[in-house]
Amino acid sequence: MPQFEPSTFASQLFWLAVTFTLLYVLVSRYAIPRLGEIMEQRQRTVEDDLDRAKLLKAETETSIRAYEKALTDARSKAQDLLRQAQEEVTRQAEIRNREVSVRLAAQIRDGEDRIAKARDAALVSVRDLASVVASDAAAKLSGVAFDAERVRSAVADAVKEGD
Repeated sequence: MPQFEPSTFASQLFWLAVTFTLLYVLVSRYAIPRLGEIMEQRQRTVEDDLDRAKLLKAETETSIRAYEKALTDARSKAQDLLRQAQEEVTRQAEIRNREVSVRLAAQIRDGEDRIAKARDAALVSVRDLASVVASDAAAKLSGVAFDAERVRSAVADAVKEGD
């Protein structure tokens, strides 16, 4: 094997040093800076993505807070509208109840007036009938005819005493 021959050691060491130096210069000048740039670019991309994620998270939280506030406001408005509607319905029911009460009271008064008139008319008819019956009965029993006005007055006095 030629590489183990002691006479070629010097030239092999020379070429080893030249090749190593050349390889070292190429790697240190071109490969390592390029790898460094790629690593820095990756680091910047990751940091930019993290910053953008933080911004998006903040925007999302802001949107969620705005949504929750809008939802709370909408619920509050809905409760206010419901309360107003209930108050309106209650107010209208009270108005209707008052109107019905007034109408019923008027109908009751009219009915009581009609009953009172009918009772008064019935009493007048009963008095007249009682006067006629009393006059006829007295005439049949005594055989004497009595004055119709006196009989009516006596029947009216008897009815007043009964009340």
